[in-house]
Amino acid sequence: MRPEPFRVVARHQETADTVSLDVEPCDEHAISARPGQFAMLWPFGVGEAAISYSGLATSGRPSRCRHTIRRSGPISAALCSLAVGDTLGVRGPFGYGWAVDPDPTVPMLVVAGGLGLAPLRPVVEQLAAAPRPAPCWLLIGARDPDELLYRDELDGWAAAGLHIATTVDHARAGWSGSVGLVTELFDEISVPPDARALVCGPEIMMRFTARRLQDLG
Repeated sequence: MRPEPFRVVARHQETADTVSLDVEPCDEHAISARPGQFAMLWPFGVGEAAISYSGLATSGRPSRCRHTIRRSGPISAALCSLAVGDTLGVRGPFGYGWAVDPDPTVPMLVVAGGLGLAPLRPVVEQLAAAPRPAPCWLLIGARDPDELLYRDELDGWAAAGLHIATTVDHARAGWSGSVGLVTELFDEISVPPDARALVCGPEIMMRFTARRLQDLG
């Protein structure tokens, strides 16, 4: 229950109000978080906030993980203002997490709305790192093109074999993708009934996505 000191080792500006922080424990012990888990992050003197893991430790970097934070209040604003070399308190990991189906013949469907792509990113990275014979889809929805997360990673995920489709609620000049709800992207793909789906986003988006998945069997 006591926060441990972590150090910011990298900072990525994802959107105008969203930042990804790569952090490592000051004593460099290994981190054993799983996709879907979260940690309590404490910018000293402000308070704690529950933030999902958007990047997990690897064999090459066993003590590094990533958190993606959107500025929405005093605690998240303080976290977003941290710079490389700054220290924060961390408790966790907490939660049960998700698991990628170990059977490579099971199709996988990842549906993300807005900031919901952040906790799903470790799942996407696992699917991209170990290509499967079964198809894997990544459907992403955002309010507008400027709020799409990890845009510099999409091409790499696609090159690894993921079928990616994106949509926005409101288009901007130069946007050539789909416009509409993320559930409308189901019209562009053919998902077999044995597919496994992982969904994260606003509650109403998850509710309509679940209904659409039920309709598809």
